[in-house]
Amino acid sequence: MLLRGNTSTIRRMSRETAFYPRLTALTDRWMDLFGYAAPSVVTDTLEEYHAVRTAAGLMDFSMLRKVDVSGPGSVELVNSVVTRDLAKLKPMQIAYGALCNDDGFMIDDCTASISGDRVRFCGANDLDFGIFTEKAESTGLTVSELTDRIPHLCLQGPSSRDMLQSLADRDLSQAAFPYYTFREDVSIAGIPVYMTRLGYTAELGYEMWVDVERALDLWDALVEALAPGGMRVIGMDALDLFRIEGGFIIGGVEYDQTVPPFECGLGWAVDLEKVDFQGKAALVGLESSSEMRLTSVVLPSGGAAATGATLKHSGEQVGYVTQAVDSPYLGGKTLGLAKLRRPHNVPGTSLEASVDGSPVPAQVVQHPVYDPDRKRAKGLA
Repeated sequence: MLLRGNTSTIRRMSRETAFYPRLTALTDRWMDLFGYAAPSVVTDTLEEYHAVRTAAGLMDFSMLRKVDVSGPGSVELVNSVVTRDLAKLKPMQIAYGALCNDDGFMIDDCTASISGDRVRFCGANDLDFGIFTEKAESTGLTVSELTDRIPHLCLQGPSSRDMLQSLADRDLSQAAFPYYTFREDVSIAGIPVYMTRLGYTAELGYEMWVDVERALDLWDALVEALAPGGMRVIGMDALDLFRIEGGFIIGGVEYDQTVPPFECGLGWAVDLEKVDFQGKAALVGLESSSEMRLTSVVLPSGGAAATGATLKHSGEQVGYVTQAVDSPYLGGKTLGLAKLRRPHNVPGTSLEASVDGSPVPAQVVQHPVYDPDRKRAKGLA
């Protein structure tokens, strides 16, 4: 869950990532993200937003939990937990899906990739490592927690490929490195990285995982080489704009352990045809019985105050806003991700929101609002 507070409180309660020494020289505005100190604003939120939409932005995502499961049978073990079928992955592909408990409720949204006898898992919940450790008991498999050992940076934006290609020793073209794949043979400015074609902004983007000993070297190389071309370091307030415009979910906001994946936009990632996996029996029933669905709503005003607003249709409460922002893409209108009961989640449906006790008109819109076909993230636009 995203938490905000004064700087001194955040620094006392949060762990520091490997990139903290560079970030603390740039800003004194911080928040807690998954137990780590993260910058909320580095320069100016709108400046950071426009940098990513028009050029590129660099962000620290080291707080995501990373777990490697290694040894013969690792794919089968991880496949017995996650909702996607990893057996269907092609070489270098990445699967995005959910990790649910036995009752079919969300523990984490996550990615997984396979390299030989190793499965690399990335989520945001401290429970993940314990789940895989328990599953691996008496199997001979090795489960390694890598969160602090392999910090990582994201470079997002339409110029990200060209910027990184100038520093890379491998071809980063669309043909060589498509969306939702990974590479283990890339060096950036001579620094070996594990690189993925992923992101959280709905723009073309890359993630670079690096050994902690080389983390600051990577940061310095990227900032020195790319800042003159318009790259900006960005904070989490700008990321809120990207994720809500792009329809991306986050634990503690769109889901917790009372929410099945069908209610937070991950129903498509539940493969009920694969062999038994954790929570499958419960998910079979929840697929039809769960009523809420994630969508997007637009209000003429309200901004962040519309977060948590109840949504009514003909006087009946049918849902609520999970988080709302003033959307630059919509010219400053309020955009929120929302949970709505079916069939009120259909685009064009008119609703009434209660914002600070006052009624405000709201309308269900296409979800996600920004580049719904993901052409920009896929490198096709």
